[in-house]
Amino acid sequence: MENEKDALTRLNESITPFSKLLGIRFLSGAPERVTAEMIVREDMCTEPAILHGGAMMAFADTLGAHATMLNLSGGSATTTLESKTNFLARAPVGSRVIGECTAIHRGKRTMVWQTRLSAENGTLLAIVTQTQMVLEPRT
Repeated sequence: MENEKDALTRLNESITPFSKLLGIRFLSGAPERVTAEMIVREDMCTEPAILHGGAMMAFADTLGAHATMLNLSGGSATTTLESKTNFLARAPVGSRVIGECTAIHRGKRTMVWQTRLSAENGTLLAIVTQTQMVLEPRT
């Protein structure tokens, strides 16, 4: 099992182009939990200048997918099977959103994650529950 430093390096090196566009940066990583941050930019907002719900969902989806990735071996991959979001508060432009993704279930075929998105002051912005499907390697 890789240590947290190695997991964090792997997470930040494997981030997808869309996640780079969002400015996601992983802060910690382990098979049962990952954390990351994202700064709310004006081009990610609705009117008035608050983070678009789709950007919140994409942030959480990235965390769940990468958390799943830390649990895969042998060339397996993952894709999101289902996702549910409860929006609770706004994130204004310029603010820092912190995501904490923890395992609910880590099985052979599916993994279920809960991601809490919070403001720097601790205000809970959204809760996302998602199911990731494990894709067997192609032969």
